[in-house]
Amino acid sequence: MSLGTSTIKKEATSTVRKHIPRYKVLLHNDDFNSMEHVVQTLMKTVGGMTQPQAVSIMMEAHTNNIALVITCALEHAEFYCEALRSHGLTSTIEPDD
Repeated sequence: MSLGTSTIKKEATSTVRKHIPRYKVLLHNDDFNSMEHVVQTLMKTVGGMTQPQAVSIMMEAHTNNIALVITCALEHAEFYCEALRSHGLTSTIEPDD
């Protein structure tokens, strides 16, 4: 009785992880809303945002006409943008390069 040799081929597999595209939620300056309203809305809309963070974002928008609120997945970005708009703020989203 002879023992045959068998070859087991193992195919190389690799997992390529695609990153979920991220989007920036931007707050635009306006001449209608008070600074206090903007700060309160940011804190209500973005869970976990502190008052100092909200003040910083509001001041950046006030000074530079635009500020980054948060970077996240598209579905969340759309939610945040719509929530800000529903409180009378001007907000847009754009892809994070």
